[in-house]
Amino acid sequence: MNQAAYNLVIEEKRAVEVVIYISKELGGEQQDLVVSALEQTDGIIGAEFCPTRNHLLLAKYDKDVFSSQDVLKSFTSLNLDAKLIGPI
Repeated sequence: MNQAAYNLVIEEKRAVEVVIYISKELGGEQQDLVVSALEQTDGIIGAEFCPTRNHLLLAKYDKDVFSSQDVLKSFTSLNLDAKLIGPI
């Protein structure tokens, strides 16, 4: 197994997904900016808004680097009122 594939397997084993509720109505452009900012944060592997419920965001993070509360704090730094719904 090459190193990139090995890193992906390790990343997936440490990955946790949580649902975050964002109280502010965000347009598509704002959602893209939030996702981009989150994905540039060390420890957050991915983020995406639910296509049918635009107040919900799915965040995937590395549990060895971040906690769910750290993910929530990332939203505070973006000046968004967010609440942790729970894990997937």
